[in-house]
Amino acid sequence: MSQNCNNRDNSMRMSVEEAIDLIENGDLKELGAMALAKKRELHPQKITTFVVDRNINYTNICWVDCKFCAFYRHEKDNDAYVLSFEEIDTKIDELLAIGGTQILFQGGVHPKLRIEWYEDLVAHIHTKYPQITIHGFSAIEIDYIARISKISVEEVLTRLHHKGLASIPGAGAEILNDRVRDIIAPRKIDKDIWLDVHRKAHKLGIKSTATMMYGTVETTAEIVGHWDAIRQLQDETGGFRAYIMWSFQSDNTLLKQEFPDIMKQSSNRYLRLLAVSRLFLDNFKNIQSSWVTQGSHIGQMALLFGANDLGSTMMEENVVSAAGAKNSMNQEEMIRLIQDLNENPAKRNTAYEILERF
Repeated sequence: MSQNCNNRDNSMRMSVEEAIDLIENGDLKELGAMALAKKRELHPQKITTFVVDRNINYTNICWVDCKFCAFYRHEKDNDAYVLSFEEIDTKIDELLAIGGTQILFQGGVHPKLRIEWYEDLVAHIHTKYPQITIHGFSAIEIDYIARISKISVEEVLTRLHHKGLASIPGAGAEILNDRVRDIIAPRKIDKDIWLDVHRKAHKLGIKSTATMMYGTVETTAEIVGHWDAIRQLQDETGGFRAYIMWSFQSDNTLLKQEFPDIMKQSSNRYLRLLAVSRLFLDNFKNIQSSWVTQGSHIGQMALLFGANDLGSTMMEENVVSAAGAKNSMNQEEMIRLIQDLNENPAKRNTAYEILERF
């Protein structure tokens, strides 16, 4: 359990009720100070990390039809695609040219692709580009590959890991609450299945990240319930490397049409949730700033509210941008933002190991 922050007294742990109260009633500056102090305990060298990577969405074809997603297409749509291996190679070559080390690899949940296709794909990338870490396939993709291939989730994970899959992202968590999920993504796997895919991955030695998308129809209590679920799983397995949170981007989505009163989430709300997550998730060493949805200024501010990682330079991003978020940043900009706060920038890999300091 290398990622766990051990030696804590569970009786002193922040409760769900305390977290809800802080979110709803806490002073923003005080929350920031508390979260920064906790961050300093965990990262006393004041190192803020980032990774140079690229999101590669191997297909936009998806049968799940999440109402909050503007990226997916159906098989017969004119702009539906499955990338060829050659197209994927070109994207990786471009990433290597700027010093990239990781691909975040996921797609829509394609209704017809089986385990053998994914094995061939992962093996191709891992063989041709052994220096690239494959951080790929969300819990719902893994669950569906198992179902359509008529094998277990453990077998999917084992076979892909054997071919070169290094870790899995936390995508598809949204809010880990079945009431919310039934509204915003009724075809998606439920909370317990998402958690169990990650549990199974962790027990096979495959690390993952935990994510949350807030700002749809959830309550504050349901947000904290999400944190409680991933904190409990982290207690059990220690397999989460980081927590990443972002706000719902509503442009071009069916959910915004169905719920026109859904409002764009404020920077105050984002920083407030981030700070309390840093205090509540006491067994997560790393928390990432979501500059992609918040912009570079609030992304930088997040470093004063508990985040110790700026995430990815994100050479390519298609899913969030399809819903209206168009922020971008390169390595030099990240270094400057970190140094402006008197922190020490460092390039990391997927495992949060330092590759280079600046």
